[in-house]
Order: sequence, then C-alpha cells, then structure tokens
Amino acid sequence: MNAPTAANEDLLYSVTDGIARITFNRPQARNAMTFAMYDRMAEICEEINADRSIKALILTGAGDKAFASGTDISQFRVFKTAQDALDYEARIDRVLGTLEQCRVPVIAAIAGACTGGGAGIAACCDLRIGTETTRMGFPIARTLGNCLSMSNISRVVALVGPARTKDLIFKARLVEAQEALALGLLNEVVPDVETLQRRADETAKLVASHAPLTLEATKEAVRRIRRTLSREEGEDLILKAYMSEDFREGMDAFLNKRAPVWKGK
Repeated sequence: MNAPTAANEDLLYSVTDGIARITFNRPQARNAMTFAMYDRMAEICEEINADRSIKALILTGAGDKAFASGTDISQFRVFKTAQDALDYEARIDRVLGTLEQCRVPVIAAIAGACTGGGAGIAACCDLRIGTETTRMGFPIARTLGNCLSMSNISRVVALVGPARTKDLIFKARLVEAQEALALGLLNEVVPDVETLQRRADETAKLVASHAPLTLEATKEAVRRIRRTLSREEGEDLILKAYMSEDFREGMDAFLNKRAPVWKGK
C-alpha cells in the first residue's frame, strides 16, 4: 500500500508498504530547518506512534549536498529576550525528544553536510548511513557562538564520549565519512547517493521484518540507560550563549558572509 502525502513543500512525507519516509526538501538552503519543519517532523512521529502498520522510518535530505544543515539562521533574527532563547531550546528539546522516542526504528540516510541541528537530528536516529561525501559536526564555535541544547550534548556524549565531543565542538571541525564511521557517528558508509537510498530502503525493510516489540523494548531501554541533562539544568548555559553579544555578532557575520569578531561577552 502506498500513501504519499506532503506536509508542505519544505518537508515531504510518504509511507510505502509500512516504511515511512521524511525528506527535508530545501536543497537551495542546504535543507536548513525552519520551525515549521521541526514541528511537522514531531507531528509525524506522533502519527507513526499511533499507526501500528508503520514499521520503520527513514529520514533523508533532498539532493546530494546536505542531509540538513541545522536551523535556518534567519529564524534566530526574531530573538529579542531571554525567554525567546529558552522557548527555542524547549521547542528543539520537545521535537528531538519526540523523534528519539518514536516507537519504530529510525534510519538517517545522510548525504553531504549534516551539521548543527541536522547533526542533532541524526544523533536521535537509531541507525545512520552515510556516503563518501558525508561530513558531520557542530561548527557553532566558529559560526554562531551559541550552544547545543542539553539533550543534544547528552546524545553526542553517549555516541562518541566526552573527550571526542569536546574535540568536535572546540575545533568546530566537520568529520569526514570514514572518521565518522570510526567514531560511531555513522553505522555504515556507501559510495554514493543512489546506493545510499537503496541501502536505507534495504535496512528499513530488514528491521521492519523483525519482532516489533523486541525493537521497541531495546530502543527504549537504551534511551533510559543514557543520562540526559534536563533543559532546566542548562538554562544558565543557554542564556549565557544566546543572550551574548557574540551570538548577535555570529548571526550578523554568518548572514553577511564575513568572519565573526568574538568578544567573549
């Protein structure tokens, strides 16, 4: 049974034979995420939780340049108050928490850049398949000067450990596919986008054929084992970053394609 639907032009959703697929569809913006896209992704996960005919979910980006390059920077320009920053992080925590707790196996098919919020989305997935052109990381220390949510920090530490998490963020570097595989950011690397989509479909069909309650129990057990910082535990850190002059400078520099000048305040 095929039941394709489109949430909107920026995020496409379809279900084919029990395999759901979400496509981030802004290739002209390297699939940068708008707030509406985040919200629709969470809504879809809730729909999947209520539909036992769906057995697996694939996330992918349109084109071959990016899986998702994070939150669209223009979304931050409306930030005026401390509450704006807290509300944004609450929204991201809610959305990514809903994705992480989606009852079915979630497979990220990652071609090209997977950065910032895009890498945060990938960290919520159960399996991550990349291509030889995949690059992953959180380059915020050289771009925006903000910080990751507490949940995202917890997820990355769970994947690669505290020392490597600091190495990735402090150096603001993007990890190439083979290193990402060695670190555990990727589970598998394939040669190209065509192979990637085929391999994602094969993997989804494989896990969809297995006992669903075994997969659900394992997925939830692993989630419970991991220590996740609460948003409240990190509010002081979020406000320090998002209310800083450096964050304003980072946004302006990014949008105007120039190097930022950090002041540490």
